[in-house]
Amino acid sequence: MSGNIKEAVREKYGEVARRVAEGSGTGSCCAPECCESSNPITSNLYDDAEKKALPEQALQASLGCGNPTAFAALKPGEVVLDLGSGGGIDVLLSARRVGPTGKAYGLDMTDEMLSLARDNQRRSGIENAEFLKGEIEDIPLPDDSVDVIISNCVINLSADKDKVLAEALRVLRPGGRLAVSDVVVRGKVSPEIRRSMELWVGCVAGALEESEYVEKLARVGFTGISLEPTRVYDVEEAREFLADQGIDVDDAAKDVEGRFMSAFVRAVKPQRS
Repeated sequence: MSGNIKEAVREKYGEVARRVAEGSGTGSCCAPECCESSNPITSNLYDDAEKKALPEQALQASLGCGNPTAFAALKPGEVVLDLGSGGGIDVLLSARRVGPTGKAYGLDMTDEMLSLARDNQRRSGIENAEFLKGEIEDIPLPDDSVDVIISNCVINLSADKDKVLAEALRVLRPGGRLAVSDVVVRGKVSPEIRRSMELWVGCVAGALEESEYVEKLARVGFTGISLEPTRVYDVEEAREFLADQGIDVDDAAKDVEGRFMSAFVRAVKPQRS
């Protein structure tokens, strides 16, 4: 991750964690423009049972665009790693799913988020979770140590996605699964519109084009790759933000409709022959 992008991400997400910890706002997005319960990116990702099982601050600090725990098909006894775990919502949900014989790790580079996540773990009473400090390009776990890797719209924030995916493959056990939510672009989009939509979706983003994501996964060695759109963003949802960026929204519609989405990405580390 280049220095400028890394520091921008660290600053934005640290600010969200501080705001949630102080009780001065929610973390539904790292930009003030979209910190609302009606935000189409972060709203309605978790069901009522999941919400009731977690501390309120874990929900407030949720910055994702999907719910990877709902798609990952976690099994009792598995070891799960969440890349960019933030306030810990997906780690705590995963820990409950894998049960006391399993374990859920969360990896984050932001001290404020790690502190918030550990507080949320204490409040929830969940013991089979652990939060690690580190970067997703250099995972502080040994080779072949994890059954499932999840992530909630964090890989798009990295400037070195090839390294992230290679590290994910390294720490997965043979037959292990990658099951992540991420922001994806379908087809070519003008640079101005792409930048503005990425700012709207994720504040600091670098979404891959759909086919490029698949190619990168295959290049580092993953198999069984699939990409399933879970939420396609509409130009009307972003109208106010795009207009504030000086963009003619009606003219931009053709560059936006059906192009920007949250997607669930699956892949498998091959078994050794």
